[in-house]
Formats: sequence, C-alpha cells, structure tokens
Amino acid sequence: MTSQAGWSRRRIAIALYPFGVGAMAVNVFFASLITSWLGLPVLGTAASIAIGALIAVPATYAFAGHIRRLMDAAQP
Repeated sequence: MTSQAGWSRRRIAIALYPFGVGAMAVNVFFASLITSWLGLPVLGTAASIAIGALIAVPATYAFAGHIRRLMDAAQP
C-alpha cells in the first residue's frame, strides 16, 4: 500500500521516536522490577533509557506504519 498524501511512515516514526523511547524505558524499568523477584538487579535510569532507545526503533517504526494505514483509510 502506498501513501496517498501526508507524512511518510519514516517521518511519522521520527516524530514519534522520543515518545517511543520514554514508553520503552518505563517498560524496561518495570520489567527489571519484576525480574528482581528472581534475584536479578534492578536497572538504573541510564540503563533503562539506553535499552529503551534500542527497543523503540522497531516498535516506533511498526506503530508509525499503523498510524500511516489509519491515515490512508481516513482519506476520502
């Protein structure tokens, strides 16, 4: 499916990436809290943000594709 009008998938992903990093960093931190019950260490802020930044690349790109499809479906 090709985009008809508006922003490309890549441009949407770039715009949403900072929000994706924040969401993934919070998820990584909470996952480390859960794994602390198994005896693993709780990750600090810097480690959570770094891992979140890596995970956010494919997650944000996939979400941008979803947004692009919604935008295409909303076209008259």
